[in-house]
Amino acid sequence: MRRRYLLALYVLAGCASPANKALLPTPSVTPPPVVAPAPAPQPVTPPVVSGDQVFDAWAAEFYGRAAKAGVSRAVLDRELKGLTPDPRVGNLDSRQPEFSKPISEYLKGVVTGGRVSMGQQRRSEAYFDRIEQRYGVPREILMGVWALESGYGAIQGDYDVIRSLATLAAQGRRRSWAEGELIAVLKIIESGEHARSRLRGSWAGAMGQTQFIPTTFASTAVDHDGDGKRDIWASPADALASAANLLSKAGWVRGQSWAREVTVPDGFDWSLTEGPRETPAWWVERGVRRADGLPWTDADLSAKAQLVAPTGAQGPVFLLFPNHFAIRKYNNSIAYALGVGLLADRIGGQSDLVKPWPAETPLSLADRMTAQRALAALGFDPGQPDGVVGMGTRTALRNWQKARGLVADGYLSPEMVQRLKSEAQAASAAS
Repeated sequence: MRRRYLLALYVLAGCASPANKALLPTPSVTPPPVVAPAPAPQPVTPPVVSGDQVFDAWAAEFYGRAAKAGVSRAVLDRELKGLTPDPRVGNLDSRQPEFSKPISEYLKGVVTGGRVSMGQQRRSEAYFDRIEQRYGVPREILMGVWALESGYGAIQGDYDVIRSLATLAAQGRRRSWAEGELIAVLKIIESGEHARSRLRGSWAGAMGQTQFIPTTFASTAVDHDGDGKRDIWASPADALASAANLLSKAGWVRGQSWAREVTVPDGFDWSLTEGPRETPAWWVERGVRRADGLPWTDADLSAKAQLVAPTGAQGPVFLLFPNHFAIRKYNNSIAYALGVGLLADRIGGQSDLVKPWPAETPLSLADRMTAQRALAALGFDPGQPDGVVGMGTRTALRNWQKARGLVADGYLSPEMVQRLKSEAQAASAAS
């Protein structure tokens, strides 16, 4: 009877209205803990108060970007404290020479008797054997880089790399690049590999005997002497092995030439310069021959080369092999790569060029921009008129020369400037 009574109570409880259910006993429930709201993020205030509004505004933004990129607050506070822009860097970055130095004059200043003699004296350094074996880059090429970058280590630059890069970033012309390099420098310091006092270099942030920018140092520098640090400032072995590693990564081919001086026949189609990359056999079919009269090596015969005439049809002509373009990964300038290679040849005992460099007349900035504007007006687009005679300008000039029945070597001489200017003025008057 008691069991039937209790069962009736459970049934009534299950059918009870919500109001009645509230009267029934309920299990105890622990309330959830009270979570305090997260503190509001503190504003990031960089320790830079230089008095230069543009610089300080940039620093305030950069501080947060650097922290997000993984640079610690402690390093940012310490290294940016009291930082000011370097006016020398700003002036150098914005300066464009009124007159461009002709490539022949540049190369005469690079391949000097003093540099050749110094290179020949140092080519027997013991560390070169291991570097050549490991990376496949000849010591003469490395000495060409060494000589051009720092005068065999004598002129490395004494700018504070952090201050230089911060100045370039704040100016804005190369902000993204400069900030990336600045973050790389801060990470080098944070890693403990080098203190800021060691990180000295050029006004543009290149460092050491082989003038590596910070990101290249981080990715490519090596510790060749085994002392536990990649020291491209005080260790020639580390600096040169790092340069060899860069060239190896850029595609250096063991045993292949970097370039060969060649001759071309009368009536040669000069519009082929800076054009196709073909094997020496292809060029031989068009009358191209080695200037020294020697046969092509097997390694060179298997490569594809590009013909260039840096000073036009009146100067020496070269076939450029893939190793030339590997050098240009170091510095993307045909003049620089020619300087490294020609100096290397002389250090290695090769004779001077068969065809000498012609006398060249420097062109003013106004002349170069006049030529570019004239080419554009005549329908041969050289790109943005900026006074820099690069690939775009040379290609447009070759096309114009070929269309006018001229020697299409792409060489901008004072005579070409005057012809372009006169034709553009006549076309404008006629229209």
